[in-house]
Amino acid sequence: MNLANRLTFLRIILAPVFFAIYFLPIGNPQTTVALLWIIFIVSEITDMLDGMAARALNQSSDFGRLFDPFADTLMQLGCFLCFVVDGIFPAALYLVVLYREFGILFIRNLMLRKGISMGARLSGKIKTVTYIAAAAGALLYSSLRRLGAAEALQPVFAIAVVVIFGVSVLFSVISFLDYLSFYRKT
Repeated sequence: MNLANRLTFLRIILAPVFFAIYFLPIGNPQTTVALLWIIFIVSEITDMLDGMAARALNQSSDFGRLFDPFADTLMQLGCFLCFVVDGIFPAALYLVVLYREFGILFIRNLMLRKGISMGARLSGKIKTVTYIAAAAGALLYSSLRRLGAAEALQPVFAIAVVVIFGVSVLFSVISFLDYLSFYRKT
């Protein structure tokens, strides 16, 4: 396992840890909030660094092109599920994301059968940025609630987070259609 794949594997480990800490708080609320933010930030940094490492060290591989989005999906779906259970994200929108992610995995498998390992496309990268924004907004809102801070602003945050999540779902659908179009062309 090269450096890039080790960084990717770290996200696979962090996904259930985030979930566990979200629902089984460790110590006081400040500790829980700090740990959740650390896990979230480390996950996003490793997502950026694994691709940079693969390119810089000439370690790009078909395995890495499939492993990276798999790790991203586990982390994103795990985070989003926490926010759905917590009442921050609407479950119906989460289902759209879930179907999109499984649909992309299916398309990647079909491509693999043709000997093509489909890496991330620009639309998928844009979708990822919107997912990060939605997760960060939800984590901020969750953190404020846990800490009992900015109570007057919490309703505004609640609405903003749903809007950001709605935008990310829109980009999710757009990117799915892009991947589907790419598959059809091959």
